Amino acid sequence: LLAEKVEQLMEWSSRRSVIRMNGDKFRRFVKAPPRNYSVVVMFTALQPQRQCSVCRQANEEYQVLANSWRYSSAFSNKLFFTIVDYDEGADVFQQLNMNSAPTFMHFPPKGKPKRADTFDLQRIGFAAEQLAKWIADRTDVHIRVFRPPNYSGTIALALLVSLVGGLLYLRRNNLEFIYNKTGWAMAALCVVFAMTSGQMWNHIRGPPYAHKNPQNGQVSYIHGSSQAQFVAESHIILLLNAAITMGMVLLNEAATSKGDVGKRRIICLVGLGLVVFFFSFLLSIFRSKYHGYPYR
Repeated sequence: LLAEKVEQLMEWSSRRSVIRMNGDKFRRFVKAPPRNYSVVVMFTALQPQRQCSVCRQANEEYQVLANSWRYSSAFSNKLFFTIVDYDEGADVFQQLNMNSAPTFMHFPPKGKPKRADTFDLQRIGFAAEQLAKWIADRTDVHIRVFRPPNYSGTIALALLVSLVGGLLYLRRNNLEFIYNKTGWAMAALCVVFAMTSGQMWNHIRGPPYAHKNPQNGQVSYIHGSSQAQFVAESHIILLLNAAITMGMVLLNEAATSKGDVGKRRIICLVGLGLVVFFFSFLLSIFRSKYHGYPYR
């Protein structure tokens, strides 16, 4: 029976790196003994009506990892990658008391899965490299991730260099704008706003833009956990930081300029209003994510 199961899994793997399973296949090849191989299962909901954008993004990384294993020289029958979609195996979700997707689980050759056999997606993210590290910890199978070439970054950099070079060439007789302090200050602020709002985290983790509750259709732009965020959330934080900075600039202008006192007073009030209102808004978002913080 074991030889038949391994042979069948190897045949499926030769056709597709990730084996799709329903409830019957899951119980036979993953849950039921005998088994001398490890199985990594991605529980997901990829059907369009489920509107799970995270599932699609995680599935892309999962496919990259499975292909890296399938076409590596170390490929063997020690490890198989499978997927269980909710619409094809709802009974499996019920059996495991699982109510969220995507979820990655490792089923060892012997015994039941332990707590560490469930991948901590919220804390680590679902990048193929992180999944490979987790699998190495659970199975001693080391997978070197190979990604298909992506030249979009190189092309974008080349276009940027060409644009800047063309602009400098056209303005070659008048380059005083290069020494404009205000221009450089605005550029520096843009970089600071992007970094402090979490754009680098978005680039590394690849979170969804927002989350839509499939039950009531409500869209959430702020993630409820302090360990994660949405892309829309970082944009909101960026705009709030920009508004607060603008308020501080106006306050500084009102304090240092030598213009009309009435005009300076108006600028001061506008700047103070921007700082108070938008900083309060920023604190309210912080409080919603860090529930244990001692606010009054």
